[in-house]
Amino acid sequence: MTQQASPSAEPDLAGVRNFRDVGGLPTGDGRRTRHGRLFRSGHLAHATEADTVFFDSLALHTIFDFRNAADQKLEGPDVELTGVRNVNIPLSDPADGAEFWRMVRDGNIDQLREILDDGKAAARMTASYRRMIKDRTAEHSRVLHALAEDSVPALMHCAAGKDRAGLAIAVTLLAVGVEPDAIRADYVKSNDPHRRYRVRRSSDAPEAMNAEVMTLLAPLFDARVEYLDAAFATIEEIWGTTDAYLEQGLRLTPEVRAALRERLTE
Repeated sequence: MTQQASPSAEPDLAGVRNFRDVGGLPTGDGRRTRHGRLFRSGHLAHATEADTVFFDSLALHTIFDFRNAADQKLEGPDVELTGVRNVNIPLSDPADGAEFWRMVRDGNIDQLREILDDGKAAARMTASYRRMIKDRTAEHSRVLHALAEDSVPALMHCAAGKDRAGLAIAVTLLAVGVEPDAIRADYVKSNDPHRRYRVRRSSDAPEAMNAEVMTLLAPLFDARVEYLDAAFATIEEIWGTTDAYLEQGLRLTPEVRAALRERLTE
């Protein structure tokens, strides 16, 4: 069954979570982001045939996959979409936190308390967002230059479509002048029940997914404004202003920013 994209309705995708069109968001100069130009989602590895028909209807030019090799080994490669360019730009290191994430999947309750309790899980997420802003300027710059040149309509995704894709989307929206509160509002949509990433644990035993375990894991799988605000604060701490970050950190010239606005806003 063919599903049509619509600014006012989201598709019912069976194998892809957290999909949405990043259109209709207000900019500081009275414009809005265009519908049908920029999309975000979780990975496409489990997309069904009907999901693929829907994605084909979007006439995508480029899919940016921010997963690393370990993610792709766990989930599988994206399904192939005819005529779409797939660009893999890992925004985390393959070995970064490998032992930590093994504990998340396999650890018992005492081990999870040790690594996640007393605010440690949220602190890890905040630090991750700060690190992506500080250390991934080259990768974010590459994405924005590609969008300015020829890569729209584009879809950005990572594993859950929440953190790496969420931050790449936020940076893109900053570049075209979207209001920070509108960026935050789009970001927290990843918390909606039908969008949330399904927590995966190695064991199906009841104690592996009991209420305390889910509470301990929650900060890792939530889209919390405090995480995004940590990224915004890092921009100010390092570059002083958003404009300086875009110009000095991401190497966006006025011409590139104008091209981005032309392609992504109206």
